[in-house]
Amino acid sequence: MTLRDKACVTGVGETTYMRGSTQSAFELQIEASLKAIADAGLDPKQIDGVIPIGIVSATAEDFIDNFGIPDLRFSALVPHGGASPVMALQCAAAAVAAGVCNHVLIAFGRNVTGAAATKAGARIHTMPQFHYVTEFEYPIGNAAPAQIYAPMAQRHMALYGTKVSHFGEVAVAHRQHALLNDNAVMKKPMTLEDHANSRMIADPFRLFDCSLESDGGAACIVSSAERASDLKHRRIFISGTAAGHPDQPGAITQRPDMTSLGIAKAAQRAFQMAGVTHADIDVAEIYDCFTYAVIRQLEDLGFCKKGEGGPFVEGGRLRLDGALPTNTHGGLLSQAHVWGLNHIVELVRQLRGNAGRAQVKDAEVGLVTGYGDLGDGAVAIMRRG
Repeated sequence: MTLRDKACVTGVGETTYMRGSTQSAFELQIEASLKAIADAGLDPKQIDGVIPIGIVSATAEDFIDNFGIPDLRFSALVPHGGASPVMALQCAAAAVAAGVCNHVLIAFGRNVTGAAATKAGARIHTMPQFHYVTEFEYPIGNAAPAQIYAPMAQRHMALYGTKVSHFGEVAVAHRQHALLNDNAVMKKPMTLEDHANSRMIADPFRLFDCSLESDGGAACIVSSAERASDLKHRRIFISGTAAGHPDQPGAITQRPDMTSLGIAKAAQRAFQMAGVTHADIDVAEIYDCFTYAVIRQLEDLGFCKKGEGGPFVEGGRLRLDGALPTNTHGGLLSQAHVWGLNHIVELVRQLRGNAGRAQVKDAEVGLVTGYGDLGDGAVAIMRRG
């Protein structure tokens, strides 16, 4: 059995992204969910599957109570950080393809800048998948994500000659796209010089190499292909989807190859399932917790060989008018950080042809990735019907 074209993303929704929201993560999650349901042309009571995403998240029971769902047939948790939304696409596609349910809601909400927010380092160390890092590296100061991922980037630079300017190419492209997006947090233009002169956070990561701390919610609806034909928008098929985990997923510094990512295992399976080649990809939404993560994923996805990701992004290749428009909404670096669910929202809008000023002309096939925890990865290839 294959999941190719058995499921569609039929609705997407997101809140206003900002810093200092007065809404709780739960309220933001519910608001985004209602927008996605309305976008699909559904009634909340028609949702019969739920995958809540996030460290602090609504439960399946919360959705039953708040939406009056009479018969929730499926629910799941996908606890893999920023890889979770795209992994949830795979899970939801499998559920609707098997006939377990018809419409699965994937939803996320986040408030990390308000009064109730905790520090980033403290948040990740409440997650059980970080227990090796918490036990052995946290005591010597390796606390925040930038510190944890920095050795991976340093190793890539040492092995392959990746440069600060390569990181800058990613940051500048995403900022240019955010300037076209009314629902983006960052609205100030950025140059390569601005990137290079931004303050150091954890060598080699500078401020503009790091994703935003922002508040907001995002959601999408996955429906069976059959049910999707009766709904509001043209069908956006999930043609290929896969997930993968790195060797020794609990600690980056203890791997034989510190630059390894799980998405290397997933990419070939997703492309094979979708029946497309890299040349067919019109637009890419790639998880960008750090600029380096985009470069490494481009390598493992097969757009270039390992070690060639830095030169690959040179010359504006990732910009809207480049060969591979990437993170056309601004990404986590410049739009907002909602664990990458905004990447799914953007890809769907691109394939529908309603992405506004950042629309990629004649976009028919696109790709979205997730990157979570210490290198978990997921990829979904979608096409418009």
